[in-house]
Amino acid sequence: MKNENCIFCKIAKGEILCDKVYEDENFMAFFDIEPVTDGHLLLIPKEHIPWMQEAEDKTISSIFILTKKLMLALKKGLGCNYVQVGVYGEEIQHLHIHLIPRFFNDDLPKFLRKKYKDNNQIKELSGKITQAL
Repeated sequence: MKNENCIFCKIAKGEILCDKVYEDENFMAFFDIEPVTDGHLLLIPKEHIPWMQEAEDKTISSIFILTKKLMLALKKGLGCNYVQVGVYGEEIQHLHIHLIPRFFNDDLPKFLRKKYKDNNQIKELSGKITQAL
């Protein structure tokens, strides 16, 4: 399935050029055009899948096995301390994984944190999630 208006589908079809570092029959990894750090990659399935939860289990397992392979290549090739991984979809609704090379002293922001109001809020949220399982 392709989406004619999706920029990542256009990249996968070769209609929009990118700087690829990996490609196979099902996936493609390329440099993010607005990188957080040097070497910031995006990994996408070539099939248009808007959200990760809509992907087949086989796709999920395959993309994360490939994510690990790319993480190791980034660490070895760039000498970074670790690779931050994020699955997003708000800006472009096509499953994609960000692989961001990081150094312990890079002074980039960490995760945003907040506090729960109290234990009742945690219990309420927990109930909603476990009921949905």
